Amino acid sequence: MGFVETTGKTVEEALAAALAELQTTKDNVEVEILEEAKDALFGLFGGRKAKIRVTIKASSEEAAAETLVEEPSATEDKQEPVAEKAVAAKKTGSNDEAIGMAKEFLVKIFDSMKIKVVMEKFVHKEDGVVTFKLHGPDMGILIGKHGQTLDALQYLTNLVANKHSAEHLRIMIDIEDYRERRSHTLTRLALRLADKVKRSGERVVLEPMNPHERKIIHMALQDDHRVNTLSEGEDPYRRVVIELKK
Repeated sequence: MGFVETTGKTVEEALAAALAELQTTKDNVEVEILEEAKDALFGLFGGRKAKIRVTIKASSEEAAAETLVEEPSATEDKQEPVAEKAVAAKKTGSNDEAIGMAKEFLVKIFDSMKIKVVMEKFVHKEDGVVTFKLHGPDMGILIGKHGQTLDALQYLTNLVANKHSAEHLRIMIDIEDYRERRSHTLTRLALRLADKVKRSGERVVLEPMNPHERKIIHMALQDDHRVNTLSEGEDPYRRVVIELKK
């Protein structure tokens, strides 16, 4: 059976994330609460998110599998493996359909949050990357601390799109040019900290960052002949370290 484990401020929030990832409805899953949410003491200490395991019911999986398998025609080889036919059927989706499903997924999220959002779509000609640029009031709630909510939204949107795409599709989501502004901020931070390392001789460890942001730091200092950059730790707590070259 397919299942995911998700967390949220409430069980309902965790369930919504799981259903979005599995692309199904509440009627088709079984929900196991692993940890109840716990409010932080004075809003600061001891808080805990709800954690659940959501499993697709066997009957729902079988029904989904059946939709992928077509009956062979008289001219087809009736010995063709069912798995191969399932893959062939799954790959009938076009990129346009996948992009449409991704946009529909975002619209449903914004509607459920009662947020008015204007979306612009751009397709990069060279690598085919699709970018949704979002505009509107109160966009901060969709960005989150250091873009964490934005990254989660982008991750879920890519899952939805690639379930309907014949080939791997990459979708980027940006809100009020946040990613460009964040890139400039990180580049300035990297240069400032590199100067600090060169003055003091001591290594500097940055806060945890996602792979995209770590790459910005590495690229900003790649031509500096006096410092090295490296990454330490495991995701999601992996950090960039800046140190003098030996």
